Amino acid sequence: MNVKLLSRLLGILALLIGSVMLLSLIWAGPSIGYHTDAVVEHTAWETSGIRGLILGSIASWSVGGLLMWLGRGAEGRLFRKEAMAVVGLSWILATVLGALPYVFSGTSRGPSMRYFEQEVLGQGVFEQGNQVEPLVLLSRHRAYVWSGWKKSEGYSSDQYKVIDALCRASARGLSRKDLIATTGLENAPQIFTDLGRSDLDNYLIGPGEVANAPADRAANYRQRWVKMGLIDSMFESQSGFSTTGATVLNDLEDPHLVPHCILFWRSSTHFLGGLGIIALFVVILGQGSAGKSLMRAEMPGPTQENHTSKMQHTAWLFAATYIVLNVILAIVLFLLGMSIFDAICHAFATMATGGFSTYNASLGHFVADGANGRTIEYVVMSFMLLAGTNFTLLLISVMGNPLQLLKDVEFRTYIGIIGGVAIAIIAMGSLNGDKGFGSIEEAFRNGLFQVITIITTTGFGTVDFDQWNHFNRGILFVLMFVGGCAGSTGGGMKVIRYVLFVKILRIEIEEAYHPKIVRQLRIGDKPVEDQNLRRSIMVYFGLIAALFALGFLFVVLVEPDLTWGSTAQNKLIDSASAVASTLNNIGPGLGLVGPTQNYSSFCTINKSLFIILMMLGRLEIFPVIVLFAPRFWRDQ
Repeated sequence: MNVKLLSRLLGILALLIGSVMLLSLIWAGPSIGYHTDAVVEHTAWETSGIRGLILGSIASWSVGGLLMWLGRGAEGRLFRKEAMAVVGLSWILATVLGALPYVFSGTSRGPSMRYFEQEVLGQGVFEQGNQVEPLVLLSRHRAYVWSGWKKSEGYSSDQYKVIDALCRASARGLSRKDLIATTGLENAPQIFTDLGRSDLDNYLIGPGEVANAPADRAANYRQRWVKMGLIDSMFESQSGFSTTGATVLNDLEDPHLVPHCILFWRSSTHFLGGLGIIALFVVILGQGSAGKSLMRAEMPGPTQENHTSKMQHTAWLFAATYIVLNVILAIVLFLLGMSIFDAICHAFATMATGGFSTYNASLGHFVADGANGRTIEYVVMSFMLLAGTNFTLLLISVMGNPLQLLKDVEFRTYIGIIGGVAIAIIAMGSLNGDKGFGSIEEAFRNGLFQVITIITTTGFGTVDFDQWNHFNRGILFVLMFVGGCAGSTGGGMKVIRYVLFVKILRIEIEEAYHPKIVRQLRIGDKPVEDQNLRRSIMVYFGLIAALFALGFLFVVLVEPDLTWGSTAQNKLIDSASAVASTLNNIGPGLGLVGPTQNYSSFCTINKSLFIILMMLGRLEIFPVIVLFAPRFWRDQ
C-alpha cells in the first residue's frame, strides 16, 4: 500500500473542500438577495455562518496541510487497491470536514419540543449528555414530559395550552400579547415562567434571557431550538456529498436558524458530490493508468467501454458536461423568476440528483406560484431526466449522433419504466381522487414529476405523495430500488443492472431444463466480454438485499416506539422506507420521512446507520466495505 501517495491525495481533497467553503461566504453579506420572495431586506452580516465557514475552512486546510506533509516525496503508481482506498477514505474525510460548518456556526436543526394529539404509552430517551434532544409531550388533554428516562407528572390543562401554543409557534415564538390571545389565558406569561422552573427549564426561553437575540424574537416567549451536533452535521454532510437529499433541518427559511451562506455550502456539497470527488482527482492529476481504477471505483456500474483513449480526457468531458448543464439550468431558473441564490442552489440539487432545496416546501414552494411555477416544474423535470441519463450518451448525441440514445438498451428501458409507472400512477391517482390529480394537466404533471424525481434519486417534492393511495405509494417505494442510468449522477441500483439481471435470470431458467445449452450474455447486439459480470451482478443484488434487511431490522430494534407516538403502528413501513431511501440515495420516503417530514426524529444511533447507508449507496458498497477487511491493508 502506497501510504504516502494515499496521504497526499487525501490532503489535496481536504485543501479543496476548505477552499470551496470560503466561496460560500459571498452569501453572508447584507447586500445580496437570497430567497426569491424574501420580504425582509437583509442588512446585517451572518456572523454565525461566517464563523462556521471560516473555522471549517481553517480546520480543513490544517488537516490537508498535515496530510500533504505526511505524503511529501510520494512516488510510485496508484494501483487498483490504492484506488479503492482513496475512494473510500476520501468520502469519509469529506463527510467529516463537510460537517464542520454546521457545527461551528451553531446551525439549529429543529424545535426542542414535539407533541402528539393522543396519549402515548412507552418510554424513550430524548436527552443525551448535554445536548437537548426533542422531548415528547403526550396526550391532547394531559401533557406529560419525557426527559431522559424520567417521566414527569401530568400538567394542568392551562399549562398544556401554553405548551401547545409554543409547540405550534415557530422559532420566533409569541409576544406577550400573542401568547395571551392564543391561549385565551391572561396569566399565560406567569404559567410560562412556572414551567421554566420545572422539567422544561432546558427547553424554554423567556423574554430577554438570551444575549444578542435577533430583534424579531428577543422579547418573545419561545421554545429553544436544538443545535446540530456532530452526528446531525455528518448526516447533513454525507447526504449532500452522496446527493441523497435527506435532511435533519426543520426550517430552511429562517436565516437565524440556518444562515444563507450555510444553505449555500449545503447545496455546494451536492455540486461536488454530483461531479464526483475522484473525478476531480483524475481531472486535476490525471493519475495515469490509475485514473481508470479511480473512476470505476467511485462511479461503478456496468457501462460500455470508454469512447476516449485517456481516462483524464473522459473525466474532463464528464466534468464539462456537468458544469455546462448546471450553468444552463441556473440561468433558465433565474429567467423564470428565481433569485440568483435559489437558481444556483436548485440547479446544483437538480443536476446532482440530490434534491436539497432552500425552502421547507421544496420545489413545491415555486409550483404554488401559478403558471410560472408550473413552467419551473417542467424545466426541472426535463433536467432531472438528463441528469439520470448516461453522460457519455448525452455527449455522443450532442456531438452529432442523437439516435445513439434510442439505440441504447438502458436508456430505452429507463424511459420505458418512467412512462409505464407514470401512466399507472396517473390512472390510480385520478380514480381514487388523490390530492394533486384534480385536472388532466395537474395529474400528468404531478404523476410524472414524482416518478422522475424518485427514479433519478433526486427527491424533490411538489406534492405530498405520502397522502396518495396505497398502490401509488407502494409503486414509488419499489421505484426507489431502481435508480438512474450508469454513468449518470443518479444513484440507486442502476437500470442496466436490472436489464442484465433479467437476461441472466432467463439464461439460468433455460439452463435448468436444457443444461447442455450455452447462452451468451448480451447487451443489445453485443456479447458481454467480461466473464465476471454475470457473477458480480448477482452478488450486488444479494448485497443490496442483505443491507436493506439488516438495516431495516436494526432500525426497528433500536428506534423507540415513542418516536412515532400515537402512530407507532406505522413503524415497520416507515423504518423500511428510511433504510431504502438512504441506501438508494433517494432522500424523502414514506411516513415519518415523507416529503413533508425529515430524519430529525430518529435517534443518534440510527442517524449514524443512515450515514453509512448513504455512503454505501453512493459508492456501491465495495470501496467502503474493503476498508474494514484486514487483509486489504496487509496484502501486497
